[in-house]
Amino acid sequence: MRKYYVSGQMDLSDRIAIETGICSKESFKKIAKRTGRHPSTIAHEVKENRTFIKGNYPNGKDCKWARTCAVRNLCGCDEKDCHTRCRICRGFDCTKTCERYESVACHKFDTPPYVCNNCPHKKLCNKDKYIYSAKFAEAAVTRRRSESRQGVRITEKQKEELDELVTKLVKKGQPLTHIYAEHKEEMPICLRTLYNYIDEGQLTIRNVDLRRKTGYKPRKKKYNDINGFHKMEFRQCRTYEDFEYAMKIRFSEDEVVEMDTVRGVRESGKRLLTMIFRHNNLMLLFLMPDGKAESVKRVFDFLEVGLGTDVFRGLFPVILTDNGSEFKKVDQLELTDELTYRTSIYYCDPMASWQKGCLEKNHEFIRYAIPKGKSLNPYTQEDITLLMNHINSVKRPGLGNKSPYELISEEDEDMMALMSLLKMHLIPPDEVHLKPDLFVRK
Repeated sequence: MRKYYVSGQMDLSDRIAIETGICSKESFKKIAKRTGRHPSTIAHEVKENRTFIKGNYPNGKDCKWARTCAVRNLCGCDEKDCHTRCRICRGFDCTKTCERYESVACHKFDTPPYVCNNCPHKKLCNKDKYIYSAKFAEAAVTRRRSESRQGVRITEKQKEELDELVTKLVKKGQPLTHIYAEHKEEMPICLRTLYNYIDEGQLTIRNVDLRRKTGYKPRKKKYNDINGFHKMEFRQCRTYEDFEYAMKIRFSEDEVVEMDTVRGVRESGKRLLTMIFRHNNLMLLFLMPDGKAESVKRVFDFLEVGLGTDVFRGLFPVILTDNGSEFKKVDQLELTDELTYRTSIYYCDPMASWQKGCLEKNHEFIRYAIPKGKSLNPYTQEDITLLMNHINSVKRPGLGNKSPYELISEEDEDMMALMSLLKMHLIPPDEVHLKPDLFVRK
């Protein structure tokens, strides 16, 4: 009996299924059966969109003798002028001419599954390797698709006929909308593309020839490109626009967690990592020794180990944060040690703190007890946990005159596990205290 397979392009959900299957050591045939694709399609997807990670070889050469080789002058230069060993020479690749060259590179990825996701040695391996990541594969496909659709996509003859028709009528003072409405059947492109061709200088007429085009200023971006933020690598496919799109197709508002840091004074020292669940305004506070990315990663690892990876994924499926340097090592935050996803991180636009306004608003509770300009160095995590419990016990009109703790159901096992791990508990309403003397030692 003939088998029927799903047609159409793969989406992110298909790629997540492929990544999960590879990490679970499933065959392409089994992954294909679950996704409704042909096994060859799965193999092509993995080989086409896998991510290459360059190995850390001695002197950048994958030769067995790269640490000890003393050979010189393989490039044919004068022995009197050159005293550099070929293995450390940056201007010459000795691996291409040396007879002693013996590669130690691993080539297991030349055979199925073509990646190193499920290799037991990947943690300690310093050789070239390939990793299949659903998010990176989706970004690569989107980029190629966008690039393939750029430029002129009609023949030279069609372009000449279009140029002759449009130029003649524009010089009569006719607007492009009128021209297109009358000659739509004769044009191989849409009206928007016609404007783009004129804007790119593909036709004889220019923007200045269009009566109303020169009267409009280009639309401003949603935010100014401060220091080239939108081009930074850590923000690729993780901008606020990407976050809004993900909210439409993958996540709900109840799954969003906002994240930020709070400093005491302008000095190196302790900082607070703050997180808040949008659906109940429950805020988490962690005292870090500094504002470095490694400290943030330690908090993530602490939560994952204490809760378990599955519970962590359930509580923190998507995180929205700002563009601070402590959040730039996004791969270390999103991925577990086994290179599987534990969360998805997105970044607000620069100078747009209102995009995570729920957390920014709740920072005022911290300032009630720790005024702005006061150093965080004297405080301990026990002090911060105490403050966290008092903040989360405050009743709020926006929550139906209830506190965040009161909105947590005892049937929510994941949230109860989090509260147990962080020693969170409800403070009686009359005992809630949010002033600096909260930390006065008795």
